[in-house]
Amino acid sequence: MSVVQSIRTAAVAAIKSLYNQDIAAADVSINITKPEFEGEYTIVVFPFTKFSRQKPEETAQRVGEYLSANNPELIAGFNVVKGFLNLNINSAFWTTFLQNSYSNVNFGIQPANGKKIMVEYSSPNTNKPLHLGHLRNNFLGYSIAEILKANGFEVIKANLVNDRGIHICKSMLAWQLFAHGDTPESTGIKGDHLVGDYYVKFESVVKEQAEPIIDRVLENDFQDFEGAETEKLEKLVKAMHKPDVKEDKDKYNKIMDDIKEMSRNKTEIMQQAKIMLQQWEAGNPEVRQLWATMNGWVYKGFEETYTRLGIDFDKMYYESETYLLGKDLVEEGLRKGVLFRKEDNSVWIDLTADGLDEKLLLRGDGTSVYMTQDLGTARLKYNDYQMDQSIYIVADEQNYHFKVLQLILEKLGEPSAPGIYHLSYGMVELPHGRMKSREGTVVDADDMVVEMIRTAEEITKESGKKHTDFTQDELDALYETIGLGAMKFFLLRVDPKKRMIFNPEESIDLHGFTGPFIQYAYARIKSILRETGDVSALKDYVYTGTLLPLEKELIVLSEQFSGILADAHKEMSPSVIANYAFSLAQLFNSFYAEKVDGVPTYSILKAADEDKRKLRLQIIMLTSHIIAKSMKLLGINVPERM
Repeated sequence: MSVVQSIRTAAVAAIKSLYNQDIAAADVSINITKPEFEGEYTIVVFPFTKFSRQKPEETAQRVGEYLSANNPELIAGFNVVKGFLNLNINSAFWTTFLQNSYSNVNFGIQPANGKKIMVEYSSPNTNKPLHLGHLRNNFLGYSIAEILKANGFEVIKANLVNDRGIHICKSMLAWQLFAHGDTPESTGIKGDHLVGDYYVKFESVVKEQAEPIIDRVLENDFQDFEGAETEKLEKLVKAMHKPDVKEDKDKYNKIMDDIKEMSRNKTEIMQQAKIMLQQWEAGNPEVRQLWATMNGWVYKGFEETYTRLGIDFDKMYYESETYLLGKDLVEEGLRKGVLFRKEDNSVWIDLTADGLDEKLLLRGDGTSVYMTQDLGTARLKYNDYQMDQSIYIVADEQNYHFKVLQLILEKLGEPSAPGIYHLSYGMVELPHGRMKSREGTVVDADDMVVEMIRTAEEITKESGKKHTDFTQDELDALYETIGLGAMKFFLLRVDPKKRMIFNPEESIDLHGFTGPFIQYAYARIKSILRETGDVSALKDYVYTGTLLPLEKELIVLSEQFSGILADAHKEMSPSVIANYAFSLAQLFNSFYAEKVDGVPTYSILKAADEDKRKLRLQIIMLTSHIIAKSMKLLGINVPERM
């Protein structure tokens, strides 16, 4: 039982004895004591005053006296600050905890709880390679899955690949028109990169073909359009010349974007892509064969990237196999009266009573929309695994979509509905601004990995650290461990909800709030342990002396790991783990570096006596296990040597 759980149990007994009141352990609010006050943990007693009928200070005093008298093995003393009861934990509790935990490489990990969760992440399109935005998604998904496992859940890591649609046909058509039979083997270009190059090529041709159409529209020549499109363009062009629009950059740009998009859709190459999509959906064998071939190139490329990043999945779903599944649900919804059909034969759901709007689920021609597919896939995933929760790792641009998805599933009576959870995250930008796939300005994940490893090598060499005892293979592995660790930590240390700017050089600073800083602390501990040699004498050792400040702080912080794991799950945020791991590494560095008159205060190899040597070895062993486990939860390796 953790110290917080022990305090809660003792507090429940105190309230029952003092006030004959039954409360739940979860109702006892406990915080880490503020640095300016004495103690390790603080009970907030204000909620107790409603039945103690005493002032907060008097209530805290009575509860503190009861806890000290009845739990001497846990509580060594207390002090009261207004409505806060600050507790001093008995040193024997900490040293006993240390002896029981120092050699446990899985300290803090919870037993199986019988609940099952699916985490869906990555979800790439097969028309381009993974890019920087995908990296945050992949690292979040992987880390959340590992955090859930550590909290006792059975986890299924899933990936829904977007392998069909107009965007896929764009790459296919451009390859047909311009590749002259090029393949990954003939060009030496990684498959997903090769396909991505033709997506960019398609967009450049669209832009070129759209320019004269746009020029004609701006001259009030609408020869390329007809009917409602012409009417809409006439209104847009007219609106552009209004004084208020000319003076409002955002309004003007919005109109121009609409004109450009309508013009893009009228280009010859876009019309060809639409025809190819129709042929794909009709099962045209030549189109399907090209699709299978180019997707194969992409999947091979994806797998290489995933393997290097340390990302894996238990289940793969493909949009080409799921996009029609929702139609059965739509028919069921019509029969139940949950959905309705309009005059043009399209099917909708009315969510206005829920503060939303009407949502299209099936077009008049019977074709699906994204929501239709997601409804069907939700049913498929639940039928496959009957999980308690289904977590979608998707950027915050889709917040509305997932709110609607869950609401529709609820109204359709689907058992998956209560477990739908959208882990929304902010987009990633580089210091020079946002990336755009159409224009080919995205940073490919593979290129970013190479850049991070190169930077890790440069900074390691500049640090002046000697690696004469490393082979070249060992050095290459070290640079990769540092580079990937830096990238993952930087992208995970920020709360997922926040947008962020990724700065490669800042992420790899050996002295900052970074992954390499933590990796170096771990390597330093392992170096000390190698010098120490045999630690078997620690097995039955329990320290009985007085703990010095940083000895106690390291034990206390280490003991909090299981609570940190629970918080990371509750908040669905790997940043909780990242911040904790940094704090632990930072505290160890203070422990290692503190000196008085040039003499290390907390020397291990040259400790004042054997008792202190054993105590400190136990402390750093526990610290190393928790650092390694914390970093593993973030998908980061820690090197034995740096």
